[in-house]
Amino acid sequence: MQMRTLGSSGMQTAPLVFGGNVFGWTVDERGSHALLDAFVGAGFNLVDTADVYSKWAPGHAGGESESIIGRWLAKRGRRDDVLIATKLGKPMGESQRGLSAAYVARAVDASLTRLKTDYIDLYQAHDFDAETPLEETLGAFARLIEQGKVRAIGASNHTPAQLAAALGTSTRLGLPRYATLQPLYNLYDRAGFEGELAELCARERVGVISFYALASGFLTGKYRDKADLAGSARATSNAKYLNPRGLRILAALDAVAARYRVKPAQVAIAWLVAQPSLTAPIASATSLAQLDELVSATQLALDADALSLLDRASRADADD
Repeated sequence: MQMRTLGSSGMQTAPLVFGGNVFGWTVDERGSHALLDAFVGAGFNLVDTADVYSKWAPGHAGGESESIIGRWLAKRGRRDDVLIATKLGKPMGESQRGLSAAYVARAVDASLTRLKTDYIDLYQAHDFDAETPLEETLGAFARLIEQGKVRAIGASNHTPAQLAAALGTSTRLGLPRYATLQPLYNLYDRAGFEGELAELCARERVGVISFYALASGFLTGKYRDKADLAGSARATSNAKYLNPRGLRILAALDAVAARYRVKPAQVAIAWLVAQPSLTAPIASATSLAQLDELVSATQLALDADALSLLDRASRADADD
């Protein structure tokens, strides 16, 4: 498998990252461990989670995903052959949010405890914190690296101006730089990353691991009208895709999938893997069959005609 350099971190990742948001939410612990075993067994190595996963689920407090991953790490007994990425900053409770130095110090120890590990490979700011000076946040991250608790740092949900300010602060003060960015990016959600943000990442050697690779499941083709949303855990997030552009994207995915004799989701992943601005997409699976499809998608080489069709159908400025 061809590995890809993870920005300036010195680490390498396979061309697909497993999204741990489903662990403890739409898949139980036993199923989560089976998926992780299969993912690593297929040659992949980077698992992404966050302290807040899955606080949104009824009865959950956050930390469920990290805890499941931690018990998996303890059970398998091998740490060095996998990369664990997690995030902090989103609300976890009263006085538990943001990127202040004091909170960073508390949050990392809580994540390390849940993950049952001595270090986090990639520790990411889940959101930009306008209330905390960048000098304070990056200084706190520097201390974590010095202490051996974190290997590299990254950012998520940052605008071009926010990322540029963080990178500039690191350079000016000699502090660790964000090695990666985690933006929303898929065949439907293109406008927020392509252009200024993608160019900044390329220029500054920031690796890109995009989330919602399948647009909350919409790009699988499972949701084609409002009736398909009934009973889905992701009904609200998928409703916004049911418009002329979204349906046009599904039609293009169907056409390419039929030609290659694969599923639309595999084409959507293959399109992301083919983008030169992207290091690796993040995608989730709740069954071994779904995971097999994702793994196969990374080996699907789309030709120029297929890529052109998908590009035309998904252009944000295309007429509806």
